[in-house]
Amino acid sequence: MNKHVDVLIVGAGASGIGVGIVLKQMGCGNFCVIDKGDIGETFRRWPKEMRFITPSFPSQGFGQTDLNAVAPKTSPAYTLDEEHPTGEEYAEYLEVLADHYQLPLRTKVEVKEIRKHNNQLFEVVTSKGKLCSKFIVWAAGEYQYPDFDVFPGAEHCIHSSQIHSWEEMKADDYLVIGGYESGIDALYQLNRLNKKTRLLAKTATWEIDSSDPSIVISPYTYGRMREALADDRIEMYENLTVSSVRKEGNSYYVETREGEQFTTCTPPVLATGYKGSTSMISQLFEFGEHGKPLVNEQDESTYCQGLFLCGPELRHGSHVFCYIYKFRQRYAVLAEAIGSRLNLNMDILELYQKENFYLDDLSGCGESCEC
Repeated sequence: MNKHVDVLIVGAGASGIGVGIVLKQMGCGNFCVIDKGDIGETFRRWPKEMRFITPSFPSQGFGQTDLNAVAPKTSPAYTLDEEHPTGEEYAEYLEVLADHYQLPLRTKVEVKEIRKHNNQLFEVVTSKGKLCSKFIVWAAGEYQYPDFDVFPGAEHCIHSSQIHSWEEMKADDYLVIGGYESGIDALYQLNRLNKKTRLLAKTATWEIDSSDPSIVISPYTYGRMREALADDRIEMYENLTVSSVRKEGNSYYVETREGEQFTTCTPPVLATGYKGSTSMISQLFEFGEHGKPLVNEQDESTYCQGLFLCGPELRHGSHVFCYIYKFRQRYAVLAEAIGSRLNLNMDILELYQKENFYLDDLSGCGESCEC
């Protein structure tokens, strides 16, 4: 592995592979993608029953790109023959792309520390030695970094991201905390296994009148929730904010700010989100009121020049880039910023613009459906 590169991409998931492809197409000959696991490691860690909620369909021939593609002219639906791929299947799609575009990639390389020197070079301390880079693209995602700081006693819970398969859940009764996608998925999977399940939700996401999937659950999730509710094994409690969890003997007591108490004999399933991988390098970012890193119009850290962010932690004001079809549109914008400083060939950007993979004007984001 070259110890001195122009661009180091940290993370070989959807964003790391996607940005790597753009840089390769722009003629960048000295960059590297690294990951502490394998290609698509985050997706490989999904529960084996978990599937994409956004549907895949090979519609490129009529100007519509697969929602889950990370590069133009590619489609997970075509590659995998799946509309809602599992995490393992999607990792296979990413592997195909890495091989097809011959990306310079090294796995099992974990970042320990990043320092920025006065000569403007980044020194990256990894499990396999030190690297130096002019630019860093942070694409390590958030799924592998669950948030246990949500309330006292959260350490007594099992985070949904720690579950390898729902079939491992052998008890008959579970309590799930969190009413967004992960919480409803837990509800559905446990019900499918004939488990009695209670769900505590701070916000009834299934009742919000909005077309923004960053706020409400997806149609795919709605359908599975309705299917599960029909079995009459589920209790859903709305507008409850969990304030603490305590363990006494073999029982877990869940308290809410509203004065409610729930008791369960199994660790509550925590589905309240992630602190994200940027928590590892928080000294290189400023953070906004939304709790996420602040970036400029090119997704570069407002605090540390040369450090770029892509993936589900990306925020621009009220715009939440939490889905692949959202944050993939920023890959080329980010790559253009780096490419202009490295004097790379920008011709490929025309294809990205044509294929709706280039979003530099955010004024039209967040518009609602009329019906």
